[in-house]
Amino acid sequence: MDRDDVERRIGARSFARLLGDWRPPDGRRLAGALADRIRLLVLDGRLPLQTRVPAERELATALAVSRTTVATCYDVLRDAGVLRSRRGAGSWTQLPAEAPGAVRASPFSPHGDRSLFDLAHAALPAPSPNLRAAAAAAVHDLDAHLGGHGYELLGLHALRATVADRFTARGVPTSPEQILVTSGAQNAILLALTALAGPGDRVLVEHPTYPNALDAVAARGARAVPVPMGPHADGTGSWDLDLLTGVIRDVVPRLAYLIPDFQNPTGALLDNAGRERLADLARRTSTPLIVDETLAELGLDGPSVRPVAAYGAADSPLVLTIGSASKVFWGGLRVGWIRSSAAMVRRLAAVRASVDLGSPVLEQLVAARLMADVDAISAARRAELTAARDHLLGRLTEAFPRWRPSRPRGGLSLWVDLDEAVSSRLTVAARRHDVLLAAGPRFGLDGAFERHLRMPYTLRRDRMDTALELLVAAWRGLDHVGPTTDVDPVAVA
Repeated sequence: MDRDDVERRIGARSFARLLGDWRPPDGRRLAGALADRIRLLVLDGRLPLQTRVPAERELATALAVSRTTVATCYDVLRDAGVLRSRRGAGSWTQLPAEAPGAVRASPFSPHGDRSLFDLAHAALPAPSPNLRAAAAAAVHDLDAHLGGHGYELLGLHALRATVADRFTARGVPTSPEQILVTSGAQNAILLALTALAGPGDRVLVEHPTYPNALDAVAARGARAVPVPMGPHADGTGSWDLDLLTGVIRDVVPRLAYLIPDFQNPTGALLDNAGRERLADLARRTSTPLIVDETLAELGLDGPSVRPVAAYGAADSPLVLTIGSASKVFWGGLRVGWIRSSAAMVRRLAAVRASVDLGSPVLEQLVAARLMADVDAISAARRAELTAARDHLLGRLTEAFPRWRPSRPRGGLSLWVDLDEAVSSRLTVAARRHDVLLAAGPRFGLDGAFERHLRMPYTLRRDRMDTALELLVAAWRGLDHVGPTTDVDPVAVA
């Protein structure tokens, strides 16, 4: 037995909370439903690998079911390769052996089966002509760097300068000294948390929010403090800044992680007045803000807004703005950045020395070339995404009249109210029809958002129509609380 097996475990009551409302409405097939929910928790990362699960009797008591139900469930999971057990020692979660089209540890991690219809990733394919041209030019740029050691904690000056210029053009005067290049936005979030928060510290987050940020908070040993997103007329959600202010005053978090630009997953956009209030709140309470702007370049309609960092001092260390090449350009280009004061950038670089020694030089050169053409690339992306969003909204209205999707003004996905707390069950059922989904609870804490589903509009149109047709079949196969005769099949364009 290895060390992780002993140290990582989940108690029966905590496990019951994580499982949420897993019982089918008809109260039948409990063992199968429980096995499906646990398998989903493992596959989408909510239940970490190598976690020791509760004993059968303990979990049966916590769930108010028979021990036979739990024992049957565990047998199913062992047969599926999701659990491994040792007599007298317990059972641990694991990844099942790869089968054709099997999902890996998370719907947010890559998989190789292109026959699957991926509605779990909110990501675009590469803008091939632009990326090829940038990569070819970057190879020539590389010659100037081959005589050095290649380790750049802060990042290449060429990329830092182009990112700084972009901030300046958006209304935030920025110098290259205020930019730290990272290995993607996730690396940026982790660096900021490592520098500013420690085990047991409170980190304020929107609820729902970006799941990988929640994972980063948990990995740091900090505690996420959720502030609910309120309802909005367009279904996207909105910020209750009075509530957020009260939580900061009452809880005194070490920092706050916020996504004001087409918030993931709701798609909400914070207006300029709200951004000014946020910056002022950070100043008055000395609360650092990690502002995630990875979707900021993807506004589809409506007036533009200024970055949060545009309010207050341009060199404030309290606002750390995170950006990424992944959403506008390509996820395979693992380049991100943090903008803050020069002093904060140096502090982050010192922390980074214990994490990695810099981002790949060639990828940074490619990103620098693409950033120089970001206006043209983002304009083309916005046109494609506007048409894709409107197409998906129309198809959902035809196929799922009871669903209530948001109509975001930007970003990459809809936040859909399913009208029933069936998100996790639908995700399992959809996988059987070769459709990958990200269940609503993946974006929250303690099993919240079972009524919701994030649905990206990043698939090619013909594949989206086929995916929706398959999703209709999965939806019809669920045990619903009410009648579902109003759900019609999707016409394939």
